[in-house]
Amino acid sequence: MSRSIAYHSSPLLASPTPVWRSKFIVAAIALAFVGLAARAVYIQVIGNDFFQRQGEVRFARTLALPANRGRILDRNGVILASSIPVPSIWAIPEDVDRDPEQLQKLAKLLGMSLPELNKKLQDEDKTFVWLKRQVDESVGKQIEALKIKGVYQRKEYKRQYPEGEAVAHVVGFTNVEDKGQEGMELTFNTDLGGRNGSRRVIKDRMGRVVEAVGDEIAPVDGRDLQLSIDSKVQFFAYQTVKEAVLQHKAKAGSVVVLDVVTGEVLALANYPSYVPDKRQNLSGEQLRNRALTDSFEPGSTMKPFIIGLAMDSGRVTPQTPIQTAPGRISIGNSTISDSHAYSTLSVTEVIQKSSNVGTVKVAMQMPARAMWEMYSSVGFGQKPQVPFPGAVSGRLRPYKAWRPIEQATMSYGYGLSVSLMQLAHAYTVFGRDGDLVPLSMLKVTEPPVGQPVFKAKVARDVRHMLHLVTLPGGTATMAQTMGYSVGGKTGTAHKQEGKGYASKKYRGVFAGLAPIDAPRIAVAVMIDEPSNGKYFGGVTAAPVFSQTVQQTLRVLGIAPDMTVVPQVVTELVEESF
Repeated sequence: MSRSIAYHSSPLLASPTPVWRSKFIVAAIALAFVGLAARAVYIQVIGNDFFQRQGEVRFARTLALPANRGRILDRNGVILASSIPVPSIWAIPEDVDRDPEQLQKLAKLLGMSLPELNKKLQDEDKTFVWLKRQVDESVGKQIEALKIKGVYQRKEYKRQYPEGEAVAHVVGFTNVEDKGQEGMELTFNTDLGGRNGSRRVIKDRMGRVVEAVGDEIAPVDGRDLQLSIDSKVQFFAYQTVKEAVLQHKAKAGSVVVLDVVTGEVLALANYPSYVPDKRQNLSGEQLRNRALTDSFEPGSTMKPFIIGLAMDSGRVTPQTPIQTAPGRISIGNSTISDSHAYSTLSVTEVIQKSSNVGTVKVAMQMPARAMWEMYSSVGFGQKPQVPFPGAVSGRLRPYKAWRPIEQATMSYGYGLSVSLMQLAHAYTVFGRDGDLVPLSMLKVTEPPVGQPVFKAKVARDVRHMLHLVTLPGGTATMAQTMGYSVGGKTGTAHKQEGKGYASKKYRGVFAGLAPIDAPRIAVAVMIDEPSNGKYFGGVTAAPVFSQTVQQTLRVLGIAPDMTVVPQVVTELVEESF
């Protein structure tokens, strides 16, 4: 039998509840719903733009779709620079698992100390931080295998340079953002770089894409760039000048090889050099492209131009006798001397023996304006028209300011300055029967038209004189090349120091052509500050010319034009300087 409960007997339940309390509670609940509704209306309608922006700031991202940077190729299609995809490591600091053992392994793989890694991760307010960009693929896989929370990877493009230091000063390099910084990489950065694309996405807080929004803009890959450089010729030229610099304990050296027919630059090498994709300890000495950015007084390599001008104007012929005794000549208060006292020399012998006195006597027969115009016509005093950053114009003062002694010294290469590229270019005049073609760092498809400087017969006569310079009795017998006839001119110049000249600092220079009867290449060599006791251009620079010519003509498939062994003599005629 159940018992009934008398609820009314409880004093708490029996007490009457005020009507206003229930109404208040209902009103409060209703007001809360009205507030929520108002807030919803504000968020969804009135203030929608603000909240939409805040959501996008936190979760929406515009992802760059990087364009593949164009390749740089040599004239035969050999790759000099290309881009490959590699992983870059980043992290969200507040999410990173701080396991000391794991972080130590990560630091080691990244090539940094644990304190350095912790410093990168110390700001936990950041939602993104680079740990290291462009690591090796193998390193990326090892880091991925660690499975450290908060550490992620992103694919980027890294530039590679298969030919290394041999072509560094031509190709240049890019920075970590894949932007050109030096050389052809800088000059043609826009063409090589292409145009990046993009896409708009929504990411979660772990950096994962959860939704794509908007249209995708596809990237436009960069264009390939084909240079005039021959990678084989470049390698041989670099190795040869490097060996010469080390042999003569010199400060530096450069060599330029030009195609006489097309004006193309087949090789441009400097030592010291650097590896373009490994620049941790790069110095200014390594970075300088000396063949284009350094100018110097060219010494006796100017003499063929003066003799050529005199013959072109009819003042002398190759057989005209020049009295050079007693081996010196006075101009004002200055005396110009030869290294050896000769008596009467023909104009041809003036070049062969490199006589300062003979050259000055020929030069002083001509007006200063004629010399200035001739020097200008072969490119001296003007910036080379090559698409390369930092190319210098050298120095050629206006002829109206020349004093007689300055006109005299300019005839044998003092008082003006040139770059090695300018010197090599100027010598193509003698190889092309008197005309000058534009230089090109890009592969040429059609032979250019040259501008006349000398008569064809004059150019051929000078070429014969240059050939005699390399034979017994000349100043550059060490320039002779097995199987090929050559011609050229030595130059040995004191280096400027302050307002004067250093007594024991020289530049040895040689510029020439080969094969001599039908020149295909012009080669110019400069050895800076040889310090092992030998400094004449015929000893320091001429052998580099010889080896470079032999290798280059073989690579180009030029048939030998000589069947005899070069008649190299052990005692050289010292050139005047």
